[in-house]
Amino acid sequence: MSEAFTAKRLALTKQTFAALAIPNYRRYFAGQAISLCGTWMQSVAQSWLIFKLTGSATDVGWAVALQTLPVLFLGPYGGVVADRIDKRKLMMVLQSMMGVLALVLGLLVVTNHVHVWEVFALAFLLGLNNCFENPARQSFVLEMVGAKDLRNAVSLNSTMVNAARAVGAAIAGIVIAAGGIGFCFLLNAASFVAVVYSLASMNVGALHPTLPTQRSKGQLREGLRYSAKTVAIGVPLVMMAVVGCLAYEFQVVLPALAKTFHGGGATYGFLTASMGVGAIAGGLYTAARGRTGVRAMVTSSAVFGVLLLLASAAPTLPLELVAMLGVGAASVSFLSKGNSSLQLAAAPQMRGRVMALWAVAFMGSTPIGGPIAGAVSEYFGARWGLVLGASACLVAAAFGALVLRRIARPDAEGIRRPPAQTQPAEALTATSALR
Repeated sequence: MSEAFTAKRLALTKQTFAALAIPNYRRYFAGQAISLCGTWMQSVAQSWLIFKLTGSATDVGWAVALQTLPVLFLGPYGGVVADRIDKRKLMMVLQSMMGVLALVLGLLVVTNHVHVWEVFALAFLLGLNNCFENPARQSFVLEMVGAKDLRNAVSLNSTMVNAARAVGAAIAGIVIAAGGIGFCFLLNAASFVAVVYSLASMNVGALHPTLPTQRSKGQLREGLRYSAKTVAIGVPLVMMAVVGCLAYEFQVVLPALAKTFHGGGATYGFLTASMGVGAIAGGLYTAARGRTGVRAMVTSSAVFGVLLLLASAAPTLPLELVAMLGVGAASVSFLSKGNSSLQLAAAPQMRGRVMALWAVAFMGSTPIGGPIAGAVSEYFGARWGLVLGASACLVAAAFGALVLRRIARPDAEGIRRPPAQTQPAEALTATSALR
């Protein structure tokens, strides 16, 4: 009995961490883990810096909006670039530029020369960089691990992001309290060395690169048409746009929520860290047993909405921290399933453009949702900011469920059907949903 249990546990562990058996991915994973800890430190520090300078949750929302505004307008073109050139080399350049931007902000803060407009300007430049880095990074995963381990790798990536959120946010709270906000930005600048080194030192011969798409006219429109007519791509993108617009505005809502509990920067850091801890558990579960497709996304979106409602009603800080564990788990489950569903559904020559649209749906919607969530949190209270996000999740779940009732079962769950076989009625449903 004991031996059978041990064998089952070992098999589950191997299944959960399957992608880490690939040397290039393992190297990339380690570099990203270090860099993302710094990124989350900067995220916490930037929101708290603006909140400290202005005392306004709306201004925090505007900063987040400026950081994601370029993705809204230029994100699709970033996907075209990712399909055309070597993704690994592109990432090395763009990750280096992100380190420079963090260094500049850190120096401004530690020398007491920082102004709100400078934070806004640097946030905008970071967003401009992300237009091209995000689709390259998202679609590069498949080149490292292949289709067999893609879902596992995407889930592990999401787990890593949220583990880094827990560690980075907690460190940020400590650094802000002990040494000041500026050191968070300087540590983040140094952390980019790890990820650039991991990319530069990869075994290029072991990669599975997608053949670059030759430059031609109309490639951006081609990607948009392809995504719109493919149900397994269009529906997840619409769901992500709704949820991403209003539910993932934690950078805006959580500083105000910390103030609701009479806390400061440390409280904000621990709220973010609690979400990260929950996301680790959710990400590992998704890596081992997660599913892909519209139906799986509908379930995750509904659960995400219910848990946000529970978090909005938590009466004390300890209970809020517990609620945030669940919110973190549900948020990473939704993201992982959507990301892997799109990558598996997309044709190789379209993957960069499809993942660029994913970035637009996730981050590009923030210029709209960030100020709305900030205004709701400022004028009605942070709890209503969480309710707003919960409503978005439930609306997205209802939309996905409605589409599932109108399309054939293979298109809802078996996302590998070629676009050419999509039925006209199904194509019309997906296209209408994107409008």
